[in-house]
Amino acid sequence: MQSTDLGNKESGKLWHRKPSPAARDGIIVNIIHSSSDHLPKVLRFLNVAFDSSGDCLIAGDHQGNIYVFDLYGNRFNLVQRTAQACTALAFNLRRKSEFLVALADYSIKCFDSVTKELVSWMRGHESSVFSISVHASGRYAITTSSDTAQLWDLDTFQRKRKLNILQSVGIQKVFFLPLSNTILSCFKDNSIFAWECDTLSCKYQLPAPPESSSVLYKVFAVTRDGRILAAGGKSNHLHLWCLEAKQLFRIIQMPTKVRAIRHLEFLPDSFDAGSNQVLGVLSQDGIMRFVNIQTCKLLFEIGSLDEGISSSVISPHGRYIASIMENGSLNIYSVQALTQEINKPPPPLVKVIEDLPKSKLNSGGLKMKVTSGRVQRPAKSRENKIQARILKQDLTGNFENKENEASDGLNKKRLQILLKGYGEYPTKYRMFIWRSLLQLPENHTAFSSLVDKGVHVAFLNLQKKYPIKSRKLLRVLQRTLSALAHWSAIFSDTPYLPLLAFPFVKLFQNNQLICFEVVATLIINWCQHWFEYFPNPPINILSLIENVLAFHDKELLQHFIDHDITSQLYAWPLLETVFSEVLTREEWLKLFDNVFSNHPSFLLMTVVAYNTCSRAPLLNCSLRDDFEYFFHHRNNLDISVVIREVYHLMDTTPTDIHPNDKLDAFVALTKGQYPVFNQYPKFIVDYQTQERERIRNDELDFLRERQMVEDMQAEVDQQRVEDEAWYQKQELLRKAEETRREMLLQEEEKMAQQRQRLASVKRELRAKEMHLQDATRRRFLKLQQDQCEMELRRLNDEIERKVHMRDQEIATTAKDLEMRHLELESQKRLYEKWEEAKEKDFHLKSEKKASALSDASRKWFLEKELDDALEHAEHPYNTVPRCQSGQAASGYVPRTSQLKDSSEVDSSTHISLNQRRVQWDTMEQDLMERVRNLRQRLTAQARNRCRTPHLLAT
Repeated sequence: MQSTDLGNKESGKLWHRKPSPAARDGIIVNIIHSSSDHLPKVLRFLNVAFDSSGDCLIAGDHQGNIYVFDLYGNRFNLVQRTAQACTALAFNLRRKSEFLVALADYSIKCFDSVTKELVSWMRGHESSVFSISVHASGRYAITTSSDTAQLWDLDTFQRKRKLNILQSVGIQKVFFLPLSNTILSCFKDNSIFAWECDTLSCKYQLPAPPESSSVLYKVFAVTRDGRILAAGGKSNHLHLWCLEAKQLFRIIQMPTKVRAIRHLEFLPDSFDAGSNQVLGVLSQDGIMRFVNIQTCKLLFEIGSLDEGISSSVISPHGRYIASIMENGSLNIYSVQALTQEINKPPPPLVKVIEDLPKSKLNSGGLKMKVTSGRVQRPAKSRENKIQARILKQDLTGNFENKENEASDGLNKKRLQILLKGYGEYPTKYRMFIWRSLLQLPENHTAFSSLVDKGVHVAFLNLQKKYPIKSRKLLRVLQRTLSALAHWSAIFSDTPYLPLLAFPFVKLFQNNQLICFEVVATLIINWCQHWFEYFPNPPINILSLIENVLAFHDKELLQHFIDHDITSQLYAWPLLETVFSEVLTREEWLKLFDNVFSNHPSFLLMTVVAYNTCSRAPLLNCSLRDDFEYFFHHRNNLDISVVIREVYHLMDTTPTDIHPNDKLDAFVALTKGQYPVFNQYPKFIVDYQTQERERIRNDELDFLRERQMVEDMQAEVDQQRVEDEAWYQKQELLRKAEETRREMLLQEEEKMAQQRQRLASVKRELRAKEMHLQDATRRRFLKLQQDQCEMELRRLNDEIERKVHMRDQEIATTAKDLEMRHLELESQKRLYEKWEEAKEKDFHLKSEKKASALSDASRKWFLEKELDDALEHAEHPYNTVPRCQSGQAASGYVPRTSQLKDSSEVDSSTHISLNQRRVQWDTMEQDLMERVRNLRQRLTAQARNRCRTPHLLAT
């Protein structure tokens, strides 16, 4: 197994030596993509899709890198970097170079793989798109997400329809049926509907599966003919639906190790006409098993428990399988290698038992025919061992049934009986029968060596002479013709070879090996003696046809002779195109069912029969152009009548003119290597080859000389052009210089004017600046004045508040003094009653002591209040409490002194009441005077504070 690491390369080869996949695993190449960072990591592939030809595929990884892999050309190319993971791919659009990619941002983009440009950008989904289905015509596409499916027109890239469903249901898959105009929609509740693509009307709904085997469908696959639908899910049961009968016709139970089915896909076959019989089933263990849905047998499997498969895609022609592995790499499998053991031809039906050694023979020989698949033989013994082999021609004679046995065991006589009964072989088995009748060896190695030589030089410009619309068909025709030219040199000079091979190329375009071997077998057997008169048409073969025509229809031949119509006009166009120009596809297939089942002379007799069956219109033709048109276009002729006439001619033609004796019997291609084909005048071919080589060399020399002359002429013309351009440039430079000078003078004048305007503007700006500065200064001064006034108002408010507080304090002090005055008046009245209370001396003395103490306390309090008021007036912002200056300064009289005074009052009882009254009056007057002085001082201080802000403002 070869492995290729893409790395950071944008293009390169897929493999560096010819791949030879083993039958065990069938892997052609393993492709990985690792990053080039200092810590390399594998970039996982997520999706892969084949194009319609099956030889190219695209794959996208989780970083958005999209590669195109050309399996035929052994190349890979990085075609796009989307910078985000792709969720689905499609590469089978009508424009072969374009592909669709669904991205992680829910959008769908269309790119061109050749130009690497963005073609269109489609939006509309609100969740990840996991499926893209393209119509068989390539014009429409359906994109499916979990909540909706949308139908797009790929010509305009516009959305045509949108399928909305209930959120609780959910979509499993919506896709086109192959080769039809029907859309199949599958939902999570197991309901399946079929819709008409154009009108989107519901055609039918499949019934619910039986409850005994209820499976929630998750994956689906349809055969190429659109008749059978396979469905599976989280179970080992497969349901097969017949879409024509709209019913479930088979349930297949997979092995017990299969618990869930992750992917389903039918394996196409070139010979089953679309009714695929092999189904690939990818299960949860990463192994994809391929089973026959008719026999329910396991044919082969890919993947393993160690190297599991994540998803797989099969090419349209069934030659390759592309699988994304669980480790993120991409494996390309060869179906031919995987089915090598399965597709071995069955054992021959007819066998012969060899004779015993001469020493052991008792009779002429022992011969046994086996008519069934089981060979009847006598008991084994060491002395007489029986050996089976294919019936061969004896050296001394010919076996009678030599042509009645094919290499794969099919009985040719029984096939001929079947052919005569039905007129043609069954369409389903036609290709298999042809391969058996022609005994194709399928020499893969030999054919690969021919193909590896590349396109032959004789067919490089094939598309110019034969402009075929299909690029794939043209490519296959070019490869087949090139392989024939590499096999034998004469085919590079055969002008009618493309006409001869084209119908077979169109029929076997998906299997180029079979196509080559069919054409080669046709040339060896049915084109015998065609090249003896090369490069002229085969005069000898045309003479045989003319002799047979002369025997069976002299009138028609005489009509041809009368109008100068030779066999090169009425026979050779039919032979060189093998009737493909005058017959439809079905008629041509029916004819060659009979050609391949009979002797090579049958083809020549068909030419005679075609002319004799068309004698009526041919006898009415008189112009050469009419004859040419007749033998190059389709005519109203029943091919069954022509075939019956051919058998009649084969039986009634005399031996002396019968082509059967002039042509050899059928000879198959040899196994392993193809036989040497040299049935042509070698000297002519060699001479033509030499002449062509000489002409080619002369042409090359002429082309080189003409190229030299053209180069010299181009140089002279270039020099002349350069000289003229130089002179023109000089003239332009001179004119430009004068223009620039004039422009410079004008610019200088403009500059002077601009300077004057700039000076005036500067002056205006300076004046404006001065005005602005003056206005700014005035605004600043006004702002300062406003701030000073605001500060003054604040100080005035503060002074008024302080004055108000002082007034309140003075009023409170005055009230206290009035209370004291009242107390003194009361005491005075008490003292007036002194004499009357002598008898109460003891009580009076006690009251005097109390009164003395109270007087001392009040006195101390008043003095303290006066001192505080004076100190506050002198130091209004000094908030230190008075008590901090000491007890002596505050006028505090200790209790001992108060007690002493009271004792003195008690001892001076001889003081009269009048003296005490005088003392109280004097004390009262003193206090009132001190209060007036305090008010005056406070008023003066307030006035001084009011003047201060004005002085500061000035």
